[in-house]
This record gives sequence, C-alpha cells and structure tokens, in this order.
Amino acid sequence: MPLTRADFHEQNQASVRVEARRLFEQKVVLQGSWLGWVASQIYILRPAEYASMVRRELARLQELSEN
Repeated sequence: MPLTRADFHEQNQASVRVEARRLFEQKVVLQGSWLGWVASQIYILRPAEYASMVRRELARLQELSEN
C-alpha cells in the first residue's frame, strides 16, 4: 500500500527538522553566500516532497529568527 501524504510527512518530520536546522546553522558561517549554497543543498534532496518539507521548515526557522 503506497504511503499517503500524511504518512510521508509523519515519517519524515524528525529528519526534516534535523536537516533544516543543519542548513540554517550554516547561515552564520557562510553569510552572503548562504542563499546560493542552501538552494543547491535543497535542490539535491529527494524525493521532491522531502525537499519541500525542508524548504518550509527553513522558512519557519527564518521567520522565528527574525521575530
């Protein structure tokens, strides 16, 4: 039986948070070159649904850091 979207999300949420945090932490290190670097890192993530989850989590972390 194929995974539902909810199942996929639930199974991957923990690793998505770890991956997004790892990428986000490089922002301080890479500074101005971070955006290009992080885009390239997200581009290679598979499947695309996983990459989207990481992108959304990064956006959430970014928003939290600005507030």
